[in-house]
Amino acid sequence: MIKKINLVAAFAALSVFLTACGANKTTANTETTQTTSSLNSDTFTYAIDGDPTSTNPITSSDRWGLTYVNMIYSPLVRVNGDGTYENVLADSVSVSEDGLTVTVKLKENLKWSDGESLDADDVVFTYNTKAKKENGNFSNLWINDNQIEFEKVDDLTVNFKLPSVSAAAINNVATLTYIMPEHVYSTVADFSVNELEISPVGSGPYKLKEYKRGEYIAFEANENYYDGIANIKNVIFRIINNADTRKLALQTGEVDASFVLPSEIADLDSSKINTYAYSENRVGYLGLNTATEALKDVKVRQAILYALNKVEMNTAAYISEEYYQLPYSILPPNNAFYTSDVEKYEQNIEKAKELLAEANVSGLTLNLAFNASDTAQTLQATLIQQQLSQIGITVELAGGEGSAIFAELRKEGSTFYNMFLGGYIMGNDPDQYKALFTTGARANYFQYKNDVTDKLFEDGAVELDETKRKEIYNNLQNELSKQAFIYPIVDNKKVLAVNNRIENIDAAGLIPIYTMKDMSKLKIK
Repeated sequence: MIKKINLVAAFAALSVFLTACGANKTTANTETTQTTSSLNSDTFTYAIDGDPTSTNPITSSDRWGLTYVNMIYSPLVRVNGDGTYENVLADSVSVSEDGLTVTVKLKENLKWSDGESLDADDVVFTYNTKAKKENGNFSNLWINDNQIEFEKVDDLTVNFKLPSVSAAAINNVATLTYIMPEHVYSTVADFSVNELEISPVGSGPYKLKEYKRGEYIAFEANENYYDGIANIKNVIFRIINNADTRKLALQTGEVDASFVLPSEIADLDSSKINTYAYSENRVGYLGLNTATEALKDVKVRQAILYALNKVEMNTAAYISEEYYQLPYSILPPNNAFYTSDVEKYEQNIEKAKELLAEANVSGLTLNLAFNASDTAQTLQATLIQQQLSQIGITVELAGGEGSAIFAELRKEGSTFYNMFLGGYIMGNDPDQYKALFTTGARANYFQYKNDVTDKLFEDGAVELDETKRKEIYNNLQNELSKQAFIYPIVDNKKVLAVNNRIENIDAAGLIPIYTMKDMSKLKIK
């Protein structure tokens, strides 16, 4: 049975790549955890396709890292799948008449998982930590070259003082950060790393019990959770890289839940497994590394895009338009600022050949990086190889581990990969996309540099008039499309398959990135 949940808006200003990284074993305690426990009455087991890239609440931006963070920590305000705002640690949020101060009042009697009180000092500490440029995830807490200031008013009140009026900051400042306890994390010297050498303490629905990289992450209920102790005591994320193995574990009841592709639904026993399709407003894309010698010429990049056929790719991966939409700009189609009035690069083989001839390029060989454990990306990569062969471009497939690929792409000036497949979920406000597309931005894997589009991002962030703001972002989308360094392929729905012994999926709330906003609301029959 397929249950469709319409989630119209995107969620969280963070780019998301399905990645994994290798490291030493990390544990919260030495107790051995049972991992094949779907049949247990107190355990929900969720199969994921890789380790978190980062478990640090300051730096985490990958899907499983953020899912991990969302289990242990809480934000002030959450953005729901439909774009509405929901207070979490915040009791209220207000904006001053001059638009320069956002005031957040906390709920009373909040506690950390270690029993200590949560107050305004923790909020100010967290935001000050995140705002430091050396920690690497500061951009949403700065307006142009000026940092937002964070001021404790009293134990339950914090003022966010904006250096200038910014629509983006007003919309996002209370929603993008998971709060950390100052009494635990004040001793941490370096927050730029992917993993903090400290046992996590948070205010979320669960606590970390044990983490063995490449095997599982085990959580147990946080008895101090502000919204009541979890219905299911234990949650286990089983790390299973291979898609076929994940599906088999789901079919045999070894795990309770896993993402599947639409093409896999028919293989599942509908009397035992329910499937839930929902939109994440995600853009899956082909990226072109503009720092590589072969792709510096915009005509070569445009030729590549004209040779591609995204409909063919999406039909192969997602079966029908019931499970995907076609994006043509950097924004997903459901975004309020989206425009399709851009160069769409609909397949035109002759035009592609003409552009290569104008660039005096022939016999080009390019490599293409993709996550080999991602079935959809594997299909896309194979079809891209075939489609580009029609204009005489040879594509060498470089399938690998997602985290390793993007670790390489993050290196300044890296030319190791010509092209790469990825995806992002950035949020409702187009300003959040600057992390991908401005010069020197932390997730600008394309190594794209352009003063014109940088200025459009700056102008759009501070413009309060909605009509003028849309015009700015229309111009931005057009200019980025002309530069042909990104080929938006798909806004695909996620399909979560869940053993029917698990109830309350709606109450747990399917949302972009994190799968569910609060797994503590799940129940076992």
